[in-house]
This record gives sequence, structure tokens and C-alpha cells, in this order.
Amino acid sequence: MSRVAANLRIEGRVQGVGYRWWTVETAQRLGLAGWARNRADGSVEILAVGPAAAVAALEQACASGPSGARVTSVRRSPAEDDGSTGFHQRESA
Repeated sequence: MSRVAANLRIEGRVQGVGYRWWTVETAQRLGLAGWARNRADGSVEILAVGPAAAVAALEQACASGPSGARVTSVRRSPAEDDGSTGFHQRESA
């Protein structure tokens, strides 16, 4: 099975509402590898690696996020597969 990689940048009220934890749970359920981290500008950055349909499903889910979030935009750009196994949180950048 081929893997695709995408960088997702989520903006809005996405820090302090459990967004990274929610992302890890959602990505693991979809069978994705990668990571999620807070950014200094208040956004959340995600590297999603896996089957194209699963990456697209995560992107779509990120538009809503957890119940406390208010997402204003989800931007997707191509990324390199970093060889991640599993999905986890990373330190803020």
C-alpha cells in the first residue's frame, strides 16, 4: 500500500482545547502515521502519512475538530514522508 504525506495547518481557536489530543486519536483510528504540534502563531501543524483516502478523511475531520475548537481554516500542502510509525504529539514549535 502506498503512502502519501501531507502537511496540514489548522487555524482558529485550536490551542488549549484538546485539539492535538483529538488529532492523535482521530489519526490513529484512521491508521495514519505522523504527528501534531502547536505552533507559536496559535495554529496547529499536522504531518499526516498514510493511504490517500485516510489523509483526506483526517483533513476533512480537522475542519471541525474537537467540540471546544473553532476552526477558521485548514490549509494542506504536500510533504515528505518522514518514515513515521504511529501517530503522536510533538513539542511545540
